[in-house]
Amino acid sequence: MKPQDHRFSVAPMMEWTDRHCRAFHRCMTRHARLYTEMVTASAVIHGDRDRLIGFSDVEHAVALQLGGSNREELAEAARIGRDFGYDEINLNVGCPSDRVQSGRFGACLMRESDLVADCVGAMKAAVATPVTVKCRIGVDDQIPADVLPAFAQTMREAGADALIVHARMAWLDGLSPKQNRDVPPLDYPLVYALKAAHPNWPISINGGIQSLDETQEHLQHMDGVMMGRTAYNEPYVLAEVDRRLFDETAPIPSCHEVLERFLPYMEQQLIDGWRLNSMARHIIGLFHGAPGARAFRRYLSEHMHKSGAGIEIVEAAARLVPDADKSCDATGKERAQAVGAV
Repeated sequence: MKPQDHRFSVAPMMEWTDRHCRAFHRCMTRHARLYTEMVTASAVIHGDRDRLIGFSDVEHAVALQLGGSNREELAEAARIGRDFGYDEINLNVGCPSDRVQSGRFGACLMRESDLVADCVGAMKAAVATPVTVKCRIGVDDQIPADVLPAFAQTMREAGADALIVHARMAWLDGLSPKQNRDVPPLDYPLVYALKAAHPNWPISINGGIQSLDETQEHLQHMDGVMMGRTAYNEPYVLAEVDRRLFDETAPIPSCHEVLERFLPYMEQQLIDGWRLNSMARHIIGLFHGAPGARAFRRYLSEHMHKSGAGIEIVEAAARLVPDADKSCDATGKERAQAVGAV
């Protein structure tokens, strides 16, 4: 796997980065790598696969994130993901939720690096698709400066094609999953040092990254950056990714142009039986900071859940924001140029 493959990615986020979210994000960036929500290996094997891991061809490059600690199940789930056409299979060793702990997967596996390595090895033996790991810098009473380098070395020896490090501890005893996203302090220098120790192995950094200016600073030390909540809550930040990080020369689309790109997808999904709110909820933040953004959000929020709601709801909401060739377009360009301050 080339380091460029992970130069910029949107983090897997439970209940957020579903297929519709990813299709929307792809309307703004061709090159960012997208990730599914975490899906347990057992769910992939025994559940409704199309509902759980189905995706559109427009989403490539897209990675399937799996949760679990059973090597046979993970290997089988990896094979299923490969057959679905995913570009990467990622193992979650970072989620701090109670459900994850009780199921023996996620961040609690930072304490069981040999088990994780065994799982990675089984997945690598099962598929030629790149297998990667996303982890924390440690959990609870572990010492990150000791744990992270040892964990990373074990993953590399197991054959992991890349490592993504959320630069925070996970405090499984005493903090909620939400608090674990903010309360433990970030330790970027530790992750930089890890990368310096592995110059020929792709390593990306995640956690607290809120702008493309910050992204470019991290890329001076790391192979890649993974952005989470900012990419979801203020998605227009993605519109400049290709120009700033991948040397593309295509014009930056305005907010309205992004929405126009997404509308045909939404129309087809409505035909296929999806409800409008399953898609429209992901575009709530598109016009963040632009005149009319509040009216856009309010209108969508009030109408997208109604029975029979169609594409006309989105079009009506968009008309509450100035036309793309007027103030909205200017605002969009200004935000794209100063996206580091978003």
